[in-house]
Amino acid sequence: MDASAPSLPTIPQGPVRPSSRPSAARAWGAVVSWPRRRRVVALLAAVATVVLMGVSTAMIPNPVFGRAVPTTWWAWPALLVTAFLGGLLSATYVRGDAAVEPASRAGLAGGLLSYLAVGCPVCNKLALLALGYTGALTWFAPVQPLLAVGGVALLAWALHVRLKGEIACPVPPGS
Repeated sequence: MDASAPSLPTIPQGPVRPSSRPSAARAWGAVVSWPRRRRVVALLAAVATVVLMGVSTAMIPNPVFGRAVPTTWWAWPALLVTAFLGGLLSATYVRGDAAVEPASRAGLAGGLLSYLAVGCPVCNKLALLALGYTGALTWFAPVQPLLAVGGVALLAWALHVRLKGEIACPVPPGS
C-alpha cells in the first residue's frame, strides 16, 4: 500500500447514542404542558377561524355573503380540522416557557388552501375569472377536496415544526 494514499476514516466501535433529535410524539406532547394562556389562545383562534371562514364562505348562513352551490359533505370536517390545527399553530406564537424557532410560511399557505377548499367554487372570483362558471364547477370543484387535504397537511407540518422547536432547546423561564 502506498504511504502517500489517504487513510480511510475509522468507524467508532461501542454503543450507539440515541438521536438527540426530538421525536414526533414528544413534539406533539408539548401541547399538554402548555400554560393556560396558550390553551385559551388556541381555543379563541380556532373559534375565530370557524367564524371567519364559515361566514365569508357562507357555510354559516348570513345576510352579507351568499353561496350559489350548496356546501359539500366534507367542507365542515375540513373547516373544523383547519380551525383545530390553526388554533394550535397560533398558540405557538404566544410566548411560553420555551423559545421556538421561526416558523415557515406553511401555516399561512395551509390556511389559504383550506379557505379555497371550503368556499363556493363559483363564488371564488379567481376561479370564476380564470375558468368561467361552467369551468369552475367542472374543473375547480373536483379539486377542492385535494386543496383541503393539502391545506391540512401544510398546517400539520407547520405545527409539527413549531412544536419540535419548543422541545429541541428549551430555555428556562425568565431567560
